Amino acid sequence: RTTLFMSVKSMKPDFELSNNPVIAQMSSMDHDQILFCSDNQTGLKAIIAIHDTTLGPALGGTRMWSYDNELEALNDVLRLSRGMTYKNAISDLALGGGKAVIIGDSKTMKSEALFRRFGRFVNSLAGNYITAEDVGISPSDMVWVSKETDHVVGLPGKSGDPSPVTAFGTYMGIKACAKIRYGTDDLAGRKILVQGVGHVGEYLVGHLSKEGAEVFIADIHDDTVSRVAQTYGAKGIELDSVYGLDMDIYAPCALGGTINDTTLPKLKCAIVAGAANNQLGVEDRHGKALLERGILYAPDFAINAGGVINCFSEVEGLSSEWAMGKSEEIYHTIYNIVSRSEKERVPSHIIAMKMAEEKINNGLKK
Repeated sequence: RTTLFMSVKSMKPDFELSNNPVIAQMSSMDHDQILFCSDNQTGLKAIIAIHDTTLGPALGGTRMWSYDNELEALNDVLRLSRGMTYKNAISDLALGGGKAVIIGDSKTMKSEALFRRFGRFVNSLAGNYITAEDVGISPSDMVWVSKETDHVVGLPGKSGDPSPVTAFGTYMGIKACAKIRYGTDDLAGRKILVQGVGHVGEYLVGHLSKEGAEVFIADIHDDTVSRVAQTYGAKGIELDSVYGLDMDIYAPCALGGTINDTTLPKLKCAIVAGAANNQLGVEDRHGKALLERGILYAPDFAINAGGVINCFSEVEGLSSEWAMGKSEEIYHTIYNIVSRSEKERVPSHIIAMKMAEEKINNGLKK
């Protein structure tokens, strides 16, 4: 059972958007399509959002999460898919932005039947959306999806897990911020907190520890904290202590919204630069607040673009070496964004969005 809302961009001007809050929300964020997916037999409940396809097919991963309700899932997929449009554009990739969420517990609800059913929904979009792994999803899950559609990347034996490339690009972005704030990108001795040490977070801890940073870690899974701390010589801290820790750099690498009205007054850092998506609870308010407090912020969709760069390399048949080289360019992207933000006194996420929109508009003119 599916419900497909077609592009609000093509609707007549007199269409009463207020009659449908979902379409109104699509319109406010300028989305093309939303596909609601439901299958009682497999227990699948999913939402696929296509934000923009100006530069190419919409590419973005699938997240599996136990949302409190469908509205929370919808809000997440809309923000994530828009972020993918900006991420792909600012990275100069011939891709649009899309994202999918599967509503459910990734530890108890996974099955081949569920993922194959999801693959058929992806296939119904005829290549307008290309999926990959995200939070709660593994490359092996994507193998099941690939049995029903060719529009999937991040498969074992191909580009595979994008986490190492995402972490490397994030590491480059952190170094760029350090260069601006401290005059050197050497992270030796810097106190850096990595919040969330899943796939990406753990790889990031590895880079930081190797350079000699004093790394602190926090995660909802105590066993993961213990293992990562022992492996890399990091120091585990309680989640309640995250925002009050006296640190140089805060690197959020879990779910979004950690920069909000509650946490911002507690932050004791000079830089926020991490791999999580949608780090600002309310973009405009919290982006401005970071600027006013003198905290450098690396916009999430720019600093964590390594993952989609990795996926793009698979789409185009490019090498892993190309993907790592392209991700290294994130250093210069973040440096340019944050430098402009400091000079113009405009929040960095706004600078980054304008840069991405310029690339999209240029693509539209071609």
